[in-house]
Amino acid sequence: MPSPLRETHPPDDRRRRFEDVYAANRARILGYALRRTSDPQDAADVLAETFLTAWRRLDDVPPGDQARLWLYGVARRVLANHHRGERRRSALAADLGARLRDGLAVQDLSGDDLTGVGAAFRGLSESDRELLALVGWEGLDHGEIATVLGCSRNAVRIRLHRARRRFARALTHAGADAPGAEARAASPRATSAPATSAPASSLHAASLHAAGRRIPNGDTT
Repeated sequence: MPSPLRETHPPDDRRRRFEDVYAANRARILGYALRRTSDPQDAADVLAETFLTAWRRLDDVPPGDQARLWLYGVARRVLANHHRGERRRSALAADLGARLRDGLAVQDLSGDDLTGVGAAFRGLSESDRELLALVGWEGLDHGEIATVLGCSRNAVRIRLHRARRRFARALTHAGADAPGAEARAASPRATSAPATSAPASSLHAASLHAAGRRIPNGDTT
């Protein structure tokens, strides 16, 4: 007698859809995790846990480009759990690691000294770092960030504007400047960022991306 329960999707179709989602988004999610962890193995664990969740909840994964934003949201929660556990297991080691990282002179390939930029970025609140990283490292726009964070576009716009101002003040206080700020100020894209009194106030993707690759565990959200 046939079972009254019927699968919505045949197993082969389900597997093919998951493989398509994985192939299209693996590199982005891995990059997201690498920029937010201090150990590549931790990033690999975040990647695996994120796609395990995607497999288990495949029917909830939206189609097209929205799948990437959905995966960012999952990876964000996995990372939050990871960092909470990491803090519980090794609070002392994390403190010593931060002291060592702050003592290292970080140089960008262009010759810009990013030590002050990294220190200013790490000094921001977790929510500010998360917003700036989603723009600078992941290249998301306001609508995409709103999808990842589960809030409105207007809320993202206001919070991002305030985060940029706080970052600019932190850079000024640290005596640092965003790398290549003068060159970016002359570009058409530079005029779209909210204006403040500090020359480094407009956080461009290229600036934070350059700094982010050299700030170990820069964003703990």
